[in-house]
Amino acid sequence: MKPDVQDVIPQRYPFQMIDKFVDVQPGVSASAVKLISINEWFFANKKAGNLVVPRPIMIESMAQTGVAAILSMPEYKGKNAFFGGIKNAIFQDDFRPGDKLIFTVELKKLKHNIGLGHGIITRDGQQICEADLIFAVE
Repeated sequence: MKPDVQDVIPQRYPFQMIDKFVDVQPGVSASAVKLISINEWFFANKKAGNLVVPRPIMIESMAQTGVAAILSMPEYKGKNAFFGGIKNAIFQDDFRPGDKLIFTVELKKLKHNIGLGHGIITRDGQQICEADLIFAVE
């Protein structure tokens, strides 16, 4: 399924970090797209020569993607999910304006209100980041 981002996650501009979902499999996985623009709020007042997306923004984008796999499940519909933590984040490169990023998060474990997922960010088919994410549902 390909739900609208605003129908699944509660974040809104400027904290909505993904543009659209590519695929959401409730309780299993989710993938989303983000096109990095020079007009992003986190580039304000920065010199144009070396604009780099802050890495915590990329982790948050990955977390928002993973939350979709949880909140699209019938038992969690209408609830809120929180990013509970990160383990083992590895970055191979930085992200810059003009990048088209694909976020993919696979849920590894979901028990009661706590979930564990593994996320990957790819650019042009190359893996740029991976991390284990912890989620908590209210």
